[in-house]
Amino acid sequence: MRKLFGVIAISAALAGCGGVKQSPVEAKSDAASQRTLTISAVRAVSRPVAAAVQVTGSFAAKEASDVAPQTAGRVMETPVDVGDYVKQGQLIARLDDRDPRLRLEQAEATQQQAEAALRQAQSRIGLGVGQTFDASTVPEVLSAKAAYDSAAAQAKQAEADAARYENLVKTGDVSRSAYEKARTSADTAVAQANSARQQYEATLNNARQNFQGVSGAQASLEGMRAQTEMARKAVEDTMIRAPFAGNVSARPIASGQYVALTNKIATILLITPIKLELQVPELNAPQMKLNSDVEAGVPGFPGRVFRGKVTALNPAIDPNSRTFTVIAEFANGDLALKPGMFATARILLPGSNLGLFVPRKSVLTDPTTNSSQLYFVRDGKARIAVVQLGIVDEDRVQILSGLGADAIVATDHLQDLYDSESVQVNMETPAAASGSASSTSGAGAK
Repeated sequence: MRKLFGVIAISAALAGCGGVKQSPVEAKSDAASQRTLTISAVRAVSRPVAAAVQVTGSFAAKEASDVAPQTAGRVMETPVDVGDYVKQGQLIARLDDRDPRLRLEQAEATQQQAEAALRQAQSRIGLGVGQTFDASTVPEVLSAKAAYDSAAAQAKQAEADAARYENLVKTGDVSRSAYEKARTSADTAVAQANSARQQYEATLNNARQNFQGVSGAQASLEGMRAQTEMARKAVEDTMIRAPFAGNVSARPIASGQYVALTNKIATILLITPIKLELQVPELNAPQMKLNSDVEAGVPGFPGRVFRGKVTALNPAIDPNSRTFTVIAEFANGDLALKPGMFATARILLPGSNLGLFVPRKSVLTDPTTNSSQLYFVRDGKARIAVVQLGIVDEDRVQILSGLGADAIVATDHLQDLYDSESVQVNMETPAAASGSASSTSGAGAK
């Protein structure tokens, strides 16, 4: 019973103390909820900007080549590696060339034999290097022609003597035996002339036949030369060279590996310049023109604007996405842009539109998600807005979506604000709002 009265007494004492006190954490939370943060803010402004179509796309190499060997063989040397810059014609791999070199030496020896056979055939008919064949100028033909001409002249003279003796016989000035002797001499001379003519014609035909042998030797030599060139090409094919200047993006082979005609030796990319393949809605097709200026940005270089020009327009529209491809080219002298990079681009059009701008320092960007946000003030409370960024104009950035016109945007204490927090606003002048962007953490867009 005494214990029961003790418990009642303790309970009464606790009740008299006014209840349980708040913990320090709870007290701090109540204080935070009652404070009003004073922030600086500026009103978003509208200004003319160049008309443009904003689209997305990916960068790709202007030229890409999977270099394959023209002959099978074992890899002996690979003097380049991934990332190397190679010039056109530079060696990127060398195959074993012992067998092709032996075949080349054999072909060159056979060609030398064919050249000797041609010279021998030419010498038979007295044909020199670079001379045009004329059968009548062959020495044997000239000799036979001279013999024939001499025999023909003698036969003509003998015929004349025989005719004169025949007239003298009729007048009785010479004997019959003298005439017959002259007649016999004439017949003999004619027979000798006919024999000399036949010999001349045979020699002429033989010279022509010998020239056919020269033509055959010439054709044989040309065939040997072709085989030599093929053997020389087989040696050159073991030296695998870059088809154009560019960067090596892959080299899947190594020394000692056997490669076939279907194996890839290396991949060469031409990325200076580099092209950007943009997917443009069909609604904007009439506005697209060659040589239009293009401004592009990539997540890896926030705030940097890359400038290029439209170089090609695909005439066909994808029936599924209702878009068509526009290709723009960028100089990419510093190799900042890489094939495969995602890009947001603006294709500039004639004329201008009104754009909404805020100070760059008023925007927080998360580099991991490439998303941007800012705080605007409405009814005395800070409100968070996820925004899409457009062009950057010095210390101001264009807001494409997510923020209304004439909105009041917070420019400091961004890391301390949260959605629906009560704030007191000190309005800045536009010059002051854009003058210290470099001191703000997290420039960007929502």
